[in-house]
Amino acid sequence: MQTLKRIFLTILLVFIAIFLVFSAFHFHTDKTLAELKVKYAPPPSQFVEMDGMPVHYRLEGALDSTAMVLIHGTGASLHTWQGWIPHFEKHYRLIRFDLPAFGLTGPHPTHDYSLEYYVDFVNQLLQKLKVDSCVMVGNSLGGHIAWRFAAKYPEKVQKLVLIDASAYPNNKPIPLAFKLARNQLTNTLMRYVTPRSLVKKSLLDVYGNDELVTEELVDRYFDMQLREGNRSAFIARANQVKSETLEQEIGMIQTIQQPTLILWGEEDNWLPVEHANRFFDDLPNGKLVTYEGIGHVPMEEIPDETAKDVWLFLQK
Repeated sequence: MQTLKRIFLTILLVFIAIFLVFSAFHFHTDKTLAELKVKYAPPPSQFVEMDGMPVHYRLEGALDSTAMVLIHGTGASLHTWQGWIPHFEKHYRLIRFDLPAFGLTGPHPTHDYSLEYYVDFVNQLLQKLKVDSCVMVGNSLGGHIAWRFAAKYPEKVQKLVLIDASAYPNNKPIPLAFKLARNQLTNTLMRYVTPRSLVKKSLLDVYGNDELVTEELVDRYFDMQLREGNRSAFIARANQVKSETLEQEIGMIQTIQQPTLILWGEEDNWLPVEHANRFFDDLPNGKLVTYEGIGHVPMEEIPDETAKDVWLFLQK
């Protein structure tokens, strides 16, 4: 019996030692907004105070033309749309921004990251920017916000573009970052211990072509995660997603009358391409385009090809 106790104690001490070394090696302090601004918010970046947050946004392109509103997904930022800017800046007023909990905008003071709040947030921002009507584009979480916005404010959306948008119940495995955020033991640690390798793994999961996941790309996503308050915000958002009942609300999709382009990466590891087919079936005026070998963020992986498909759709 004593021998078993000593073995157990030894294993426990080894485990604790490994845990402490791992935590110490991957411990990162928050990065301030001021230091991140220098690298990630050069002109034309601007900030506007909303709901107690410094909302990071950019206005670009033909400012007297139709507005194109670009909404990023979970863990991303307005930089996810960078590859599209040269394709549309001569013809559209481009509006992109960091959603609360992400990018340089950072956490909401009351940690309200519900879909209802996000839709209201976008509406408030567009009112501040004096946008009454737009083409609305969203990826992943941003796509979910976009279709909900179109359903709630149909008069404000001329056309809709959904890129690997969330909506339907999903049987795919939950991404590792979400699993950790929903566990009471690991989510406390996540506020301080953030392995860069975990960020890289997440990017490799969402990209179809691993060669496009550069060190510069990983650094940007990693820095944004370390922005003051974003780690706690991600945990709060991940747990709110868990409690959201989507099935009761997806009937809203069938009410959307605007012409809608559905773009989807066939190698999406987070949201299966079957969801693209469900959007196509549910949307009265939907058009579907899928991309072989491409993952969850086609506008990042193949910006030229996706922008061309959007351009053709908008000209019809």
